Amino acid sequence: MKLLALAAALTLVAGAAHAQTSAQKADSPTNNDASKLGGYAPAAPLFSSGSTPPPGTQVVFVPSTQTPTQAFPPPAPKAVYPMCKRGQFDGCRQRQ
Repeated sequence: MKLLALAAALTLVAGAAHAQTSAQKADSPTNNDASKLGGYAPAAPLFSSGSTPPPGTQVVFVPSTQTPTQAFPPPAPKAVYPMCKRGQFDGCRQRQ
């Protein structure tokens, strides 16, 4: 009897979890909407030809000639840095 009650409870929980994941999938953006989301995008295609090279093609890796400072420049300093609030650590001055 206890096993039947346990099996019924697990079935109800599994059904609720499945319904929740189905609703989440319905609300999540599809790949077609990814272009509308914004963010970082490559400035040029990955390959110069626009398509992937065929298998067996010799691929040559050419490292970047930029220094890390050139490739990832630091942000410009702010004119004023306010005091940090509780839990804030970025863009402010720490209390001493």
